[in-house]
Amino acid sequence: MTSHRILIITLELLVCVIHPVGSYWEMAIHVNSSSFSSSPLCASHHDSKPLQNLELLLSMLMFLRLYLVHRTILLHSKVLLSASYRSIGSLNNINFTFRFVLKVLMNKHPARTLLVFILFFWLTASWMLTLCERKTQASTGYMDTALWLIAITFLTVGYGDVAPNTSCGKGVCLFTGVMGVACTAMLVAIVTEKLALNKGEKHVHFFMLDIQISKRIRHAAANVLRECWLLHRTSLTKAHRGEHRRHQRCLLEAIRVFRHLRLKQRKLRDYVSEMVDLPKVTWQPAGVECCIDSKCSSSPP
Repeated sequence: MTSHRILIITLELLVCVIHPVGSYWEMAIHVNSSSFSSSPLCASHHDSKPLQNLELLLSMLMFLRLYLVHRTILLHSKVLLSASYRSIGSLNNINFTFRFVLKVLMNKHPARTLLVFILFFWLTASWMLTLCERKTQASTGYMDTALWLIAITFLTVGYGDVAPNTSCGKGVCLFTGVMGVACTAMLVAIVTEKLALNKGEKHVHFFMLDIQISKRIRHAAANVLRECWLLHRTSLTKAHRGEHRRHQRCLLEAIRVFRHLRLKQRKLRDYVSEMVDLPKVTWQPAGVECCIDSKCSSSPP
């Protein structure tokens, strides 16, 4: 065994050993009759603040056992259990870690994976906030209030009707806000990907755009010819100089519109040709390698 593996096993044993003692906590008997919320989970009638802080610290450190969740996902994943995945991955030097499995899940089921993570984080953060706030006997020590506070903090709304009282609770709310911003960014990326056009839809859309631009180019070319004829007709008569200058301006404007549409059509066709040629460029090295391998195998020794 390597030193790194021994260190990992030691850390795992330390994380699994952590457990609060719970010998100096008593269930709270007094409940405010004017409140319709559920009673706090537990409260302390002792004044031993070091023991209370130790209890709180051990209770928070117990959440380090959540590393077992990613191990469970990894061991029960179809990616890891599939022989075809493992054989192809070994040929391409791919390590089947939790990061790879998470990428596969986000690629196949992005909305479902993000929803499960948000619900799991919401319940976990609410329970952590309840642990931090239970000794203050405030409204945030109740589970329903903690669920509301974590939800509005995660959504970056912040009504201000409820606020944490302890430093631990403020830290949980701060971390919840950061995770809310990150999940919002992931949600925007997922929605953008769902609303984006696929390859066939893009080809149809760009084809119709090209037809529309071609029609506008023909109309612009006709306008250029018309203004040229009108300018030529007014140039024959010297009396209408104002009309001659007006037709000059109209001709220059028609030429500008014609050039702008031609440039727009050229950019659109270049973009479409890049979309078509990109898969060919991507698969070209693989074809060259196969050709080289076939030539090497067919050549005499």
